[in-house]
Amino acid sequence: MKFTSRAALSRPLTIALLAACGSLYAAPPMVADGVLVGSNGMTLYTFDKDVAASGKSACNGPCATNWPPLMATATDQAAGEYSIITRDDGTKQWAVKGKPVYFWVKDAKPGDKTGDGVNKVWQTAKP
Repeated sequence: MKFTSRAALSRPLTIALLAACGSLYAAPPMVADGVLVGSNGMTLYTFDKDVAASGKSACNGPCATNWPPLMATATDQAAGEYSIITRDDGTKQWAVKGKPVYFWVKDAKPGDKTGDGVNKVWQTAKP
């Protein structure tokens, strides 16, 4: 009986975790309040250490833990100013005007822009 209760209790947690991870895989960025956002409505940022059109991200490892990339799926297609780069680990990430875009873990809800200006190298992504 305990096994059934634990399984029943863990199911909502598993679903919530998968939903949170799924929000990092999304369609190209959208515009809201003059900045780019992911499909989850969360603000996107650019990193000054990323070189535009290099096809690379300078934010990997611990950096990407705090600044999760807006991931692209294998079937996503670049269009217009939206391109897709390949990260060091082989995964795909959306870029805008050649610059990879990221979320900020300290933004709690759509519309938050607490990552703007962090360490003077993170900026809200603009259309």
